[in-house]
Amino acid sequence: MTRSLLVFSIALLLSAAAFAQNKSVYTTLVAEKCKTLTVDDGMPGNYSGKCPGAGGYKLEVYLDDERNSVGVVFPSKKVVGLDLWNYFSNFSEIGDTAEWRMKGKRPVALIVRLKVSDRGDEKTPSSYLIVAKITGTNACVTDIVKPGKGQNARARSLADRASTKPCKTPDGE
Repeated sequence: MTRSLLVFSIALLLSAAAFAQNKSVYTTLVAEKCKTLTVDDGMPGNYSGKCPGAGGYKLEVYLDDERNSVGVVFPSKKVVGLDLWNYFSNFSEIGDTAEWRMKGKRPVALIVRLKVSDRGDEKTPSSYLIVAKITGTNACVTDIVKPGKGQNARARSLADRASTKPCKTPDGE
């Protein structure tokens, strides 16, 4: 094996080991356990709340016209909305739990479940996992994991590589 190939192989192994070191921390997104920020009584289905987070971060949960989204609240109080409603036009519901992928005590990615009524209102919603990277100053969606076998493991794997990926746009790029 050539020296450069050996160095590359070692670097690849170390890189994989670094991703494998990420751990999960789970926090709630259940409205009753979050602090209500706003409710529009005149417009049913409009709500925002602040939920606990990890590593000094929190999450805001938004419900507008029966579509859900989340915003990442940085320790600096800056809020970056992930605008999940821009990826799906149908009614949606956020899952009860957020999974933070942690590198030490710092969140590097977030996974949330979004149940989307994309198969007709009378059918069971499709349950997607949304993966977002978190950097020192920004957060954005990098992947949307479709329902299926191994969905959780796939989302974790994508989350652990999210820092190297570009932000996803609603049109799929």
